[in-house]
Amino acid sequence: MSPDSETVYQAMVKNPHASAKELATELGWSTERVTGALDGLGRLSLIRPSEDGPGRRLVSPEVALGRLLSQQEAELLRQQQRFVASRLAVARLVTEYGESRSPASHEDARRLEGVDAIHSCIEELTHACETEIAVFSPGSTPATRYLKALTPLHIDALDRGVSVFHICLESIRNSTSALARVRGLAGRGGQVRTVPHLPTPLAIYDRRAALVPVDPEASEPTAVLLHCTGTVAALQALFDQTWTHATPLHADQRRDEDGLSGQERAVLELLAQGHTDEVVARKLGVSVRTSRRITADVMARLGARSRFQAGALAISRGWISDLL
Repeated sequence: MSPDSETVYQAMVKNPHASAKELATELGWSTERVTGALDGLGRLSLIRPSEDGPGRRLVSPEVALGRLLSQQEAELLRQQQRFVASRLAVARLVTEYGESRSPASHEDARRLEGVDAIHSCIEELTHACETEIAVFSPGSTPATRYLKALTPLHIDALDRGVSVFHICLESIRNSTSALARVRGLAGRGGQVRTVPHLPTPLAIYDRRAALVPVDPEASEPTAVLLHCTGTVAALQALFDQTWTHATPLHADQRRDEDGLSGQERAVLELLAQGHTDEVVARKLGVSVRTSRRITADVMARLGARSRFQAGALAISRGWISDLL
């Protein structure tokens, strides 16, 4: 029933014999508006043509509205039956899907080939997650393509009360789009921190399952889903330790007691490991030009004439550990 029809019906309950013109005067409406509302009431069988002459008669509210309620109850029952049938169909599909999967899917490690397989696995893990999700989200390696699907899924998880922890590269602070994405996640209740560099993409679910790439640099993404308790616990310990030393997204970046920024210390560690400018840039999530500028700055501060000497001097001064 439209609001106009409801108003006219209530007026007719008080004055059953009122004409359209009289109703229009009472309500302060145009006659056309009242006539349209009366037509609506006629379609619902709430009023009928008068047998005694021109005009309409009001059908008893108990009879007319009772019939409408019965119709609505019947429709609700049909909807409930369709809902039950749909739920049974979904349950049957879930069972068939689980039975169709290979035995390897229930082992401690399952290999996933290609973006579609990885996305499907992420969707399943996120949907089943009950307590927390922990993620290493490094720079633009090929393996991070599947991580881009995480944000909307994680927002849904947050809405269900799941805790979400993201560790990203400090370089996202210089990217408007990346910063907006993680701030959006933080705005929905996610916790985000940053570090200068990360070892690999990683996602851990409920501290029971971990998803890691086979080769972060491979052009075609391949990942491994791990359920082995010891392996997942070790990866979770790595995440927890990294989280402890990471900088909250909202906090200002500061230099340490040696006057080094996080990125500068990371560059020294990577130089000491013998990495090239290209690898250093990729691990930091910055351009090669920026990587070379940071390298030149720390070499100048150390008074080093080569990259190898810079690493050696940084170790001798205690700026970085020699256990690399």
